[in-house]
Amino acid sequence: MAKYRKKPVVIEAIKWKGHNWNEICDFLGVPENGHGHIESVENMQVIIQTLEGDMKADQGDFIIKGVNGEFYPCKPDIFHKTYEKCD
Repeated sequence: MAKYRKKPVVIEAIKWKGHNWNEICDFLGVPENGHGHIESVENMQVIIQTLEGDMKADQGDFIIKGVNGEFYPCKPDIFHKTYEKCD
């Protein structure tokens, strides 16, 4: 069986802190491109329109911009295992 290594890719991401909605909107391009909206203030969730359908980012989750300009949420533990900060 062949083995493969994931290619190193630099991505852009932002953490949903529950109080940085304007930053999230700027990152997603909302409302210009319609990639996200807030579901409810009580739940502090951002709903992101992905290729797989709507996905929610809870407070503390990261929102990643993929290599093709798509957006998707990522739980913090997975994010920190997969990505490291670069300059």
